[in-house]
Amino acid sequence: MASSNFFLLTALIALVATQAMASDPSPLQDFCVADRNSPVRVNGFPCKDAKDVNVDDFFLAANLDKPMDTTKSKAGSNVTLINVMKLAGLNTLGISMARIDYAPKGQNPPHTHPRATEILTVLEGTLYVGFVTSNQANGENKLFTKTLNKGDVFVFPQGLIHFQFNPSYDKPAVAIAALSSQNPGAITIANAVFGSNPPISDDVLAKAFQVDKKAVDWLQAQFWENNHN
Repeated sequence: MASSNFFLLTALIALVATQAMASDPSPLQDFCVADRNSPVRVNGFPCKDAKDVNVDDFFLAANLDKPMDTTKSKAGSNVTLINVMKLAGLNTLGISMARIDYAPKGQNPPHTHPRATEILTVLEGTLYVGFVTSNQANGENKLFTKTLNKGDVFVFPQGLIHFQFNPSYDKPAVAIAALSSQNPGAITIANAVFGSNPPISDDVLAKAFQVDKKAVDWLQAQFWENNHN
């Protein structure tokens, strides 16, 4: 019985440890304002000396109440991300946020956040949103989609490819997203695959996408821009 209890306890500790390591580290003090100028390299940022911390370390005049420019993005969207790189007080707190503006027919293209789950609410307009599961045992990648209206909420699980699209021909849309990491990261699928530097071999991509190499070469020749600022 004792050995059985020990085994169960060990398994439980391993499970808890695995879950703890799967997200941002928990704070061990009230706050750990990021010292972005420190020469020390850690997973995240070292703490600023508490005696040097002031209220502005937790404040940012982000102008998130104002419409953002979507005309410079081919995708027709603008993501204004507030993470630890912009707000030092977020360090170790495991959270960030973004305002996303969508032009009519604009989109936040298929992408993934490797370190965060995202929850999004629509402030203005309508959005068609969705995410795709990881590879399933039956060989499928299931798509979950929903049309959201003002006030609706949708969650995108961590690491899964997801998107948002404004279906209106004449009305913009606005959303606010919260993310479960101080630095969620973003991998825009098309940009990463066809716009990497140096480029992925067209032999590899032609085989992967089952298309002619000329199609891959054309895609790699396009300008793949970032809609984040």
